[in-house]
This record gives sequence, structure tokens and C-alpha cells, in this order.
Amino acid sequence: MLLRLASRNLWRNRRRTLLTLSAMVVSLALLTLSLGVFSGMLVDILSSTTEQYHGHLVINAQGYLDDRDMYLNFPSDPELLKRLQQDGEVIGSSERLRGFGLVSHKDRSYPAELLGIRPEMEKTVTKLHSQLIAGTFPSDADPNGAVLGSGLAKKLSVSPGDELVFVTQAADGSIGNDLLIVRAIFSTGHSGHDNSLILVPKAWLQQLMALEGKIHEIALAVRDPLRAAEDAQRLTSQLNDGLKATDWGELLPEMREAIASFDVSRFIFVVILYFATGLGILNTVFMSVMERTREFGILMALGMRPLQIRLIVLLECLLLGLLGTALGLVVGLLLSSYMALVGIDLSGWITPVTYAGGTIQPRLRAIFEQRNFIDPAYMLLLVSLLAGFLPARRAARLQPVAALRED
Repeated sequence: MLLRLASRNLWRNRRRTLLTLSAMVVSLALLTLSLGVFSGMLVDILSSTTEQYHGHLVINAQGYLDDRDMYLNFPSDPELLKRLQQDGEVIGSSERLRGFGLVSHKDRSYPAELLGIRPEMEKTVTKLHSQLIAGTFPSDADPNGAVLGSGLAKKLSVSPGDELVFVTQAADGSIGNDLLIVRAIFSTGHSGHDNSLILVPKAWLQQLMALEGKIHEIALAVRDPLRAAEDAQRLTSQLNDGLKATDWGELLPEMREAIASFDVSRFIFVVILYFATGLGILNTVFMSVMERTREFGILMALGMRPLQIRLIVLLECLLLGLLGTALGLVVGLLLSSYMALVGIDLSGWITPVTYAGGTIQPRLRAIFEQRNFIDPAYMLLLVSLLAGFLPARRAARLQPVAALRED
């Protein structure tokens, strides 16, 4: 009976109910869309660092990350690679050797970082091969093919097919120098990578630096990047002495802080938006209660208890919240689907922005995460019930005689 009364009372003033319901639907839909876009930006900025250079985890000799000392290397170990590839959380691995020196073309010379890789293995960890703007990504059989960042290629005025000379200090004290052939040019939007990074064959760089059979790191990609710290602890306990697994959070503390602050920003955004929505619901229910003062007096005179009066008002709020939540989720899902599939390209108005070591691309796209729908939904239901508490309390405290005299 109480539920039937609440349902009928809700639609007594259709215009007011529909206006409040519209505000709830718009609030929930825009909130789920905004959170999806924020999550997309977060994924983009995390991907720009982990999937374009670092990887989610790196395995190094102890102390190597402090100053990238070329002598803090370790032997390439096929058995270690096999164990890592068999790990259920690891989805990609790539051995790397790192060198720093001077790269030249004709009369132009610039400092550069060379990352010695096996191209097919590197594809499982980073996505530089999918960000080429010229040429083709080299294969493992290519003896001296190089992939340059777009900024460095522009400085050197080179294109695929041109020759480069690289000079660096070798581990035996000699000066290593050799030729590279430009195979491709990539563009990530990250100025540090585009202006100084060159991918080269690992075997070529090992020979040049007199580090045959040695590597500086193993980069790993894992299933859940946000749990990379747990994976790093687990893998470190399984490694040989002198080796350590480091997650992207340690490599990029600014990025870790940015992601940690996301939940706080999310909460603040939800509170601000739903505070305004809650005021609208409060106004609607209060007006409804005031208009039905005589009706509540009659019900109480007929024997209805104050608790039942309170429940009627709260049920109205709950029904309004459930209807608004259902419609809001449907609209939010449609908007988020569009932004996930199509998105909005802003490259004509703004350029990529580097933040916390990553790059925010000039595009808006949403990604689907359960919490971006679940959290706003139950928060809207909670706000609906809280907004109905004061009107329900007022209705329950009415005196039957006084209520019957109300006009």
C-alpha cells in the first residue's frame, strides 16, 4: 500500500517531477561521460610513457637507474626470459641495451639516446611501431636499421634510406663509431622521445659498445598496469641476486601522484555536481509535502503512524532516484559509447601537452570502466534518499488536528 501511495503521489505534479527527473538524468549522464573521458585521458598519459618507452616494469642491475652507468649490465639469459614469458601476468618482454652519444648526418650532429632492441620483442612491450609517420619498422634480420623520433629526424634533415654516423664511448675504453640506415621515423607527441630517441638493433649496439651478450634491462608489459607495483615485488623475489624489478610508479613518481590524485578529483567532482542535484530533489519533495499537509493529516487521523508517513516520502524519493538512475545510465552509456568509438579530435586547435612525464593527446575519448557507472549510480540513489530525509521528517512530525486546518 505504501509503495502504491508513493508512486501515485510522485506523479501528482507531473511537470515538477519531470523537471527534477530531467536534472537527475542529465547529471548522471554527464557525470558518467566526464568520468569516462577523464579515464581516457589518464590511460593516454600513462600509455604515452609506459607503452612508448619505459614499459610497465623494467628489470635492471641494482643501481642502474640512478645514473644509467653502462657498466651496470648483466648477461642476456634465455632461461630468465622464458620464465618471465610463462608468468601469467606478463604479456610481453623485451631485452634492451642503452647507449648515449653523438649522431651525425652530413654537417649536422646532435646528441641522442640509442635503445638497442630486438624489433619483434619490442612490439610486445611498446607501441612505437604503430606510430610511424614514414618508412617501415625494421625486422630482427636488419643488421643496422634505425628508427628515429620525428624531432631528431627534422634536426638532422633525414628521411628513410639516409645514412647516419653514431659515435660513443665503448665499454673497453675505445671510441665506437659505425653507420646506421634510417628505416622509419616515429612521432609520439612526447618532446623527449621525438627529439632524442633512436631505436637500433641490439646486436649492432652490443658490438659497437663492446658489450657482447650484455643488456641493461628487460622491459615488461603486464595485464594490469595499475597493479604493476605488486608484480614488481613478486618478480624481484624470483630474480637472481643483483637484479631488481621496478614498476612505472617508481620510474615516474609524478605520474603515480597524478593517478593517485585522480580518485580525489573524481570524488570532488561528484560531490559538487550531486550537491546541486540534491538541492533540486529537496525542493521538489518539500513542495510536494507542503501541498499535501491536509492529506497527511487525514491519513494520520485514520490511524497511519508517523513512521509510515516518513516511509511514504522516502519511497517517493527512492522511486524518483531509481527512475533517474536507470534513465541516466542509459543516456550516459549512449554518450560514452559515442565518445569511445568516435571521440572528438582537437588537434586542429591544440597541440599535445606533456604532463607528469607523459603526454596528453589533443583528442577526447572515453573508455569503459565499471566504477565510472557504478559509483555515480549509487551516489545518485544516496543523494535522493538524503534529500528526502528532511521533508519526510517534517511530514512525520505533523499533528493531525493542525494539519487538517491547513489550507
